[in-house]
Amino acid sequence: MAIFRKLARPLLASAFVTGGLRTWRDPGAVAPAAEPVVRPLAARVPALPDDAATLVRLHSAVQIGAGVLFATGRLPRLSALALAAGLAPATLAGHAYWTVEDPEERARRRAHFYRNLSLLGGLLIAAADTHGKPSLAYRVRNAG
Repeated sequence: MAIFRKLARPLLASAFVTGGLRTWRDPGAVAPAAEPVVRPLAARVPALPDDAATLVRLHSAVQIGAGVLFATGRLPRLSALALAAGLAPATLAGHAYWTVEDPEERARRRAHFYRNLSLLGGLLIAAADTHGKPSLAYRVRNAG
């Protein structure tokens, strides 16, 4: 199984690192789509910036950093959780296919939406992967 992890992690992380780099270079291309999610999120979490471009750039930095950590096997569970936490709002902001009337654009957004759901599933599996060792909760329960 170790060889699969060494191969699968960089493959899964590549989508986040390349997407993060693209967005880091040009946050203005994504900021308008993120605006409907940024406002409510910034209202609930005061530490977050309420400027869409700044939050998009922050999100891309997390994608790059967590993606590289995940790909190299450093803090894989934590980095997978960080990527998953950022993927959910990004998917809702960028691929809300139910708001689009044009059939071709709707189909394109739907495909991207379900691709992101698939990535989210992979990240959740990776976040729960203990490399065959008992979980921390199991070890704590049976430590005595």
